[in-house]
Amino acid sequence: MEAVILAGGQGARLQPYTTVLPKPLMPVGGRPILGLLMKQLRRAGVTKVTIAVNYMADTIMALFGNGEKYGLEIAYSLEDRPLGTVAPLKLINHLPDVFIVLNGDILTDLDFNDLCNHHMQSCGDLTISGYQRESKIDFGVLDVDKKNNRLTGFREKPVYHFDVSMGIYVFNRKVLESVPDGQPYGLDNLVLDMLSRNAHINIYPFRGYWLDIGRPDDFEQANREIDALDFGFGKDE
Repeated sequence: MEAVILAGGQGARLQPYTTVLPKPLMPVGGRPILGLLMKQLRRAGVTKVTIAVNYMADTIMALFGNGEKYGLEIAYSLEDRPLGTVAPLKLINHLPDVFIVLNGDILTDLDFNDLCNHHMQSCGDLTISGYQRESKIDFGVLDVDKKNNRLTGFREKPVYHFDVSMGIYVFNRKVLESVPDGQPYGLDNLVLDMLSRNAHINIYPFRGYWLDIGRPDDFEQANREIDALDFGFGKDE
């Protein structure tokens, strides 16, 4: 298997941290989160990783080099401007028929082999890893009859549950045939376009550990919890 890691974003939500380091190099447990992902992919049998870079690209390329220290072949795809989450894939030559795509700022214990097997056994061209996220509203929520301005219900600090995208996908290469060249195009564009054609998109439901470190609170949580996670390799590896 091959994988593409999306590492070109500016990490605006993590400023001022990301004025010094690109988000994929933010340290979690003393190591860049991108390095953790590299080791997990290698353990899953991935042999080649292409990193799509833009913001602070030279810093990322200098740290990871050709991938020798990670036991991987690492290549780079440089965007000359931000292109979103899907358009950068069209800049990468010789992608295999099936490949993994993931954001470079994710802390998870997801089994990439199981994800790929799930995709291969399905009949879809795209698989999205999904996670149930809890969202608490810190206010009393009013249900209002707008026509009469009359209260019809009240909920004190309700908790809602949503199935959200984890930023981890498996693509069939032919999906990229419909992606426009040279212009920003994200996963939201792709999914909506595919749904409009009644295309089959798989969901891989995941109930393990997942955290996107793109916000300061989540970055701090990741550093509190990293020591309790088992990624299948030693702390010194």
